[in-house]
Amino acid sequence: MTKDDPRPWEQQVREAALRAEEEVRRVMTYINDEVVPDIRKNGSHALRFAAEELQKLAQRMEERQSAASGPPPPPDKDNPNP
Repeated sequence: MTKDDPRPWEQQVREAALRAEEEVRRVMTYINDEVVPDIRKNGSHALRFAAEELQKLAQRMEERQSAASGPPPPPDKDNPNP
């Protein structure tokens, strides 16, 4: 083997890297051509839905917090000025 000839495992690594790069390019093309346009078209709907769900969650959290704290205690009859 000469210095310019890669060893068999090095050649396999290079070929695998080239295949991986090609696959990444194909995935990026798919995302740009198929996924991004759909997200742009339906993104506002998804954000509105998420906002509605977050509003419901906030309401439930507030309800639980007020239920856990309960009503304020009655004033002390022996000490009218706290």
